[in-house]
Parts: sequence; structure tokens; C-alpha cells
Amino acid sequence: MVKTFACSFTATNTDARSSISSVVARLRTLGIPSARADEVQIALTEAVNNVVEHAYADATPGDVRIKAELTHDRLWISIQDAGSPFPNGQLPEGKPADVNVPVKSLPEGGFGWFLIRELASQVQYERSEGSNNLTLCFEIQVTSPSAEA
Repeated sequence: MVKTFACSFTATNTDARSSISSVVARLRTLGIPSARADEVQIALTEAVNNVVEHAYADATPGDVRIKAELTHDRLWISIQDAGSPFPNGQLPEGKPADVNVPVKSLPEGGFGWFLIRELASQVQYERSEGSNNLTLCFEIQVTSPSAEA
């Protein structure tokens, strides 16, 4: 059985944090194991923060839509926004940052896309009709929904 749900919010730090928490809480009630839900949360947070910080960097924050589709062995999460596209229409490679440098030379960022690519089994991006569409796929073994939820 396929389970789907969606949410939308304005691309601000506060709304993003609240919406990501809601999505992950919902995933937990659907039986995603806690450790895997934590990993999904990390990847989702990195992706949504990129939308907030970069896609809408030079514009008024617009809407972000997250759609989740859960089957017995996969979770598909799509993130859609109408912000600026990725440079050259391509996702960053997500290479790990070099941490074998003096502390004051460590990069401030550059870890997000590496984390996303490590945690998701598939990452797809498409720019269509003025919208960015990022899809993340996670391999999941759904358990019985928690009795606490």
C-alpha cells in the first residue's frame, strides 16, 4: 500500500524547521524506523535549507512544497520551489570537503550535498515551468507504526 502526504510552507528558516519536523514526525507514525527517520531528516533539512538560503536568496521567500510517498521498501520525497535554478541546471557534485587542513582553513560549508547523496539512494533534479523539482529516494524497511503516535 502506498501512503502519500504533502505540505507547503514559506521559505523561511522558522517555517522550514517546523515543516521538516512535521514531515519527520508523520514518517515515524507511518512506521519508518527511528534511525532511518533521523537520516531522512538530515537529508531533508540540508535540501530545504538550500532552498531557503540559495533558491530564494535574492528574492522574497516563496512557497516550498514537500510531497512524500512511502511504499513498503522506499520513501520518495519531492521538494518543489519557484526560486532560482541550480547553476547550469545541475546539482552540486557533493564531494566531501577536505578536512585535512589547519582548523582555521576548514570550510564553513560544503557538506550538505555530500550528506544528501550519502543518505539517499537516488537524487534527481529537474527545472520545469519555472520550478525546481528535487526528488530524493530512500530505501526503507517499514515497521509497524508506533503505538505512541
